[in-house]
Amino acid sequence: MMADFLLELFSEEIPARMQRQAAADLARLLAAEIAGAGLKAGAIETFVTPRRLTLIARGLPAETEAVSEELKGPRTSAPPQALEGFLRKTGLTQDQLEERDGVFFAVLSKPGRKTADVLAEAVPAVVRAFPWPKSMRWGEASLSTESLRWVRPLKGIVALLGGEVVPFEIAGVASGRTTLGHRFMSSGAIEIAGADDYAPKLRAAHVIVSSEERAGIIADTAERLAADAGLDLVADAALAEENAGLTEWPVPLLGRFDPAFLDVPPEVIQLTAAKNQKYFVCRDKAGKLAPAFVCTANIVASDGGASIVAGNQKVLAARLSDARFFWEQDRKKTLAQHAEKLSEIVFHEKLGTVADKVERVAKLARWLVEEGIVKGADPALAEQAARLCKADLTTGMVGEFPELQGLMGGYYARAEGLPDAVADAIRDHYKPVGQGDDVPTAPVTVAVALADKLDSLQQFFGIGETPTGSKDPFALRRSALGVIRLLTDNGLRYAIPPVLLDFFADRLKVQQREAGVRHDLIDAVFALGGEDDLVRLLARVKALQAFIGTDDGTNLLAGYKRAANILKAEAKKGELPSAPDAPTYTSEPAEAALIAALGVAAPKAEAAVAAEDFEGAMAALASLRAPIDGFFEDVTVNDSDPEKRAFRLALLVRVRDAVHRVADFSRIEG
Repeated sequence: MMADFLLELFSEEIPARMQRQAAADLARLLAAEIAGAGLKAGAIETFVTPRRLTLIARGLPAETEAVSEELKGPRTSAPPQALEGFLRKTGLTQDQLEERDGVFFAVLSKPGRKTADVLAEAVPAVVRAFPWPKSMRWGEASLSTESLRWVRPLKGIVALLGGEVVPFEIAGVASGRTTLGHRFMSSGAIEIAGADDYAPKLRAAHVIVSSEERAGIIADTAERLAADAGLDLVADAALAEENAGLTEWPVPLLGRFDPAFLDVPPEVIQLTAAKNQKYFVCRDKAGKLAPAFVCTANIVASDGGASIVAGNQKVLAARLSDARFFWEQDRKKTLAQHAEKLSEIVFHEKLGTVADKVERVAKLARWLVEEGIVKGADPALAEQAARLCKADLTTGMVGEFPELQGLMGGYYARAEGLPDAVADAIRDHYKPVGQGDDVPTAPVTVAVALADKLDSLQQFFGIGETPTGSKDPFALRRSALGVIRLLTDNGLRYAIPPVLLDFFADRLKVQQREAGVRHDLIDAVFALGGEDDLVRLLARVKALQAFIGTDDGTNLLAGYKRAANILKAEAKKGELPSAPDAPTYTSEPAEAALIAALGVAAPKAEAAVAAEDFEGAMAALASLRAPIDGFFEDVTVNDSDPEKRAFRLALLVRVRDAVHRVADFSRIEG
């Protein structure tokens, strides 16, 4: 007979940021623990609220099955000490062992166990091994390092298999069937009969155990409150989840703040509200930030939430006053004056200060424009923007909200009256940050953004600080992806430095995978060497991918690989035999046809590649398909005549070399 197991670990408040992972860890650890006893649940559900971590394991049997385990022991001729050790390990006597082909075997039978007994051992083991990012000890027991560590003091345990309590104790807390409801809207113990009435009984006690349901209530209600006020909510799924982690009975409420604060940049207001107070913000119908917010209470207030709203409005006003203070104080200095303090910030012990980095970036940004790599920009503006792009790192606002670096520099530049191109470049020079981020297109911005990322890559590679495995402390992979997108999206022709080329090849394969570009084709072009222009490389790769998808491309690839395999086999035997310029025997028609086709296709493909007409290069190669097919159908390469064999092998070398004018087809899969 199957039964469901309910486990609730009740404690003081669990930080919202830890809850999602804790639920996953509980399911993973318990499943692994009971698996060792031969138990597996039909399904495992988890729930988490600020004060409880809950698991329901469905469909557990009443008992585990008996199992038999066979252990191989020493040979019968082994020294007595070996046999004695094996007997101690198994707990058997020699007459209980089986002898097969001169080897001792022990057959150990383990009887079935009650599932409740397995769980009574498994849960304490899981709790004591739980991987909280941060945990604590409490009470008198905390004087011992052997005492339980938990995220917050553990107060109660519900453990029910079917309708029966699974008895055990953890750090003085005994398992049972009672729990508590909402801290303020419920009183007294709640008795749980089993897994199926757990969620309904807690809901009746003003606790919604599903964090997903709580987040949905928060998001939907907040949106409705904003709409009722003629506003649009700025949706934030992460903020809804965070508020769900702070409440057991979420009650969103709409509040207002002084419109005078709207003089502060909207991103500052939104970050202040969301980061410090966990509030949603709203926009008016014109899309501008409105002086309204939605907070989430954890109680149904008797006054409809008026007092709660009033208190939150007061707290937000104080926070916004601090933000306005930073905004006003920072603008008392120019960005150039703020930049003077960059010499006090270490960029890297081997690479100097941030001021040193800015100097390099400024020179590189100007060079990118003057060399015509970035077209349409004023070199003086590019240099000016680069010299000021990191200045906001020394401002009070960015000190309070590091997430606003770059953005605040743009605001301060505009407020100071600097050219829009400079302000925009300062604001956006970190972009693109991620795969989904916008790619700058304004010339001055592109120059500064590209220079900033190239400098980081060149400098860190220069001192040997390169990414290893999953470690990338200086975000160089992200910088390389940023460079790739800046170059390819804007069609910029720039030669990647040789020391970075392999690194960029790997990043390009990652970046292009989502665009449907095959990694092996990128390898096929990179393998030829000498290709350091990503725009040109991708154009060649895309033409190659289109060609390989045709019948001509597929068949040419097959013919090439046949030729390459023959040449590879011959090379293993020694040097390929040299062939005369012209055979003394009369060429067979298939040989003559291939010679003629190569004479036309090879130079045509080479000229097309030089002109960056990669479709034309593929078309030239396509003309080789039929002659290569005919050659392999009508001619025996490894002829018994040494002259014929040498000449035909030389023809295959010419085929390989002709194809390699476009790409190394040996790198192409399929």
